[in-house]
Amino acid sequence: MPLTLQKDFGDKKVFLIAATLRPETMFGQTNCYVLPEGEYGVYEMKSGEFFVMSERAARNMAFQELTKEDTKYPALAKVTGQELIGKRLKTPLTSYEFVYALPMLTISMNKGTGIVTSVPSDSPDDYAMLRDLQTKKGLREKYLVEEEWCVPFEPIPIIDIPGLGNLAAKTCVENLKIQSHKDAEKLKEAKDMCYLEGFYKGIMLVGPAKGERVEVAKPIIKDYLMKEGFAIPYYEPEGEVVSRSGDQCIVALKF
Repeated sequence: MPLTLQKDFGDKKVFLIAATLRPETMFGQTNCYVLPEGEYGVYEMKSGEFFVMSERAARNMAFQELTKEDTKYPALAKVTGQELIGKRLKTPLTSYEFVYALPMLTISMNKGTGIVTSVPSDSPDDYAMLRDLQTKKGLREKYLVEEEWCVPFEPIPIIDIPGLGNLAAKTCVENLKIQSHKDAEKLKEAKDMCYLEGFYKGIMLVGPAKGERVEVAKPIIKDYLMKEGFAIPYYEPEGEVVSRSGDQCIVALKF
């Protein structure tokens, strides 16, 4: 997701990097989420591009031969999530011409890149947060969110799931009577329902795998994203892994 920062990076491309395990949902992006109090860095990559992400993600990428210099990841600039809120972004595959960076309070800086791409059609967490920002003026004011950054953006139908329809997240949130993005327990239940039903029964409504089950479509769209230059492979441990010496472990394939 390209963006503009105050620091001058010349004519280089600067990207707000979101990690995802669900490439098939990228057609439904309405915004991206950042952690307001999170600290993000700008890192130069081997491609000549600049990535905005958490330091932890940069460290992982440095050992996956992605940064400008292998095993090195100096931050060229630092920026808080609050400073990123309201940045206008161009994102691949979605039908919206551009989207905005918005706040999400449950993001972990120790998972992924600290940046979350938002697909409120199929992610209950994304839907609940977007709905709260759209309907709660006080929440917008607290995080300095302008109404036009969130209100015009509605979920995009991308997957049809029997029993849940083509906006599964909205259906589950309403069926479970989830009132807020803070309803963690109910949101987990909704997420499990959407993801399980969607993966095995969902049918793609858009994209190069239109008409296919999500289970089949997922690797097809992953390959498509990488072929078109919209994505790169990125690896990290599923959970925190600490060595006997107390160091945090990374994923790296070395020959």
